[in-house]
Amino acid sequence: GQREQVETLQRSVERAAPPTRQEDIAWTTEHDAATPAGLERGELVRAVLARNPTLEAARQAWQSVIHQQRQATTLADPTVSYELAPASIRSNNVRYGQVIRVEQHFPWPSTLGLAGDAVLADAEAMGADYHAVKLDLALAASVLFDELVKVDRLIALNVEHRRLTEDIKAAALSQYQAGRAPQQEPLQAEVELSHVLHEAVLLEADRAVVVARINQLLHRLPEASLPPPRREEVNAPDLGDSMTLQEQAIESRPELAAGRARVTARESDAELTQREFFPELGIMGEYNSMWREAEHRWMLGVSLNLPVQVRARRGALDSAEADARRARANLEGLTDEVRSQVDQRRRRVLEAHHVLTLYQDRLLPAAEAQIQAARAGYEAGRNSFQALIDAERSLRKLEIEYEQARASLGQRTAELARALGDFAAAGSGGAP
Repeated sequence: GQREQVETLQRSVERAAPPTRQEDIAWTTEHDAATPAGLERGELVRAVLARNPTLEAARQAWQSVIHQQRQATTLADPTVSYELAPASIRSNNVRYGQVIRVEQHFPWPSTLGLAGDAVLADAEAMGADYHAVKLDLALAASVLFDELVKVDRLIALNVEHRRLTEDIKAAALSQYQAGRAPQQEPLQAEVELSHVLHEAVLLEADRAVVVARINQLLHRLPEASLPPPRREEVNAPDLGDSMTLQEQAIESRPELAAGRARVTARESDAELTQREFFPELGIMGEYNSMWREAEHRWMLGVSLNLPVQVRARRGALDSAEADARRARANLEGLTDEVRSQVDQRRRRVLEAHHVLTLYQDRLLPAAEAQIQAARAGYEAGRNSFQALIDAERSLRKLEIEYEQARASLGQRTAELARALGDFAAAGSGGAP
């Protein structure tokens, strides 16, 4: 049974190996990355999972534990000893005296099986840990994709507001030259334009940081270029009730699967420690040339170790049982944590969608109407230049907050997918 389980685990490890073909993610090997349709979220996630060395390290750790099963279920090496009688070497009166002994020890029945069970349970836990790392990388790539979309959009908005501010400055300068406005107004517009240009520098730096973080996940140089990200549609999240999502997470989260496997492993360890109270059997074969009768020269025998150090064995058993109780307690605590994460992240998704809807339906339309009215009123002389500047600042601020809310909704949705252990959703970014 263990052999079949080892083969099953080995096939799982081999299927988890990163792809050797790079055609699907060829842009990751090019310094001048260019994709006409733009970089998609799922494409980025697949590239990260194919190239990130952290995932391969987790796979090799999983592989290492599987190999330990052969070590745990193998008998100890036999013991061979050789003795001789030095005085018989040159003696003419007696034959050469030598003793050759071979001895093999056998543990108590089912001991090796329990040791193998413990290792295989640990291997299952490491497999679940591997899938948890995979989910974490998918989430990190998805979150950074939203950051890249956001900062690219903010850079585009900055260009639009630079043009708008330049138009406002031109209008103020025209009013000043016509004698209908003080010199302070074009100067104030110049100051506002300087702020916009300063924000452009900050945004370019932010983009470089995001690109460097993505390239780190892709195992590339920080300055390597990326294709422009594709902006996705925003849809209302379709969420079930909190309890249903919690039960889904309990079944799907790899951390809980790892916790359950570790409970099994520690229980097997405790049962294995109990076997230390039973003696080991040794079978021995010996040849002794110093017996005169040939019938006495060959010997067969058995040996038993005497487990009389009960105090030490009792301490080892108490420690193993405590480890098993700790594993069960950790699993219970992790289950509570998973339930709390799912409930909180579900609420965060709903909150982010509500905020985004507020910006889309009310705040942005009002700000756009406000700046149009302020500009028309200023040019007609019905309102002050300060009202126009304030309207431009308000629109710029709300557009930045809208892009932040848009990115936040995608990130919160991906975090909920990660909390559910849903790799399909986390791998696609959990896009709303």
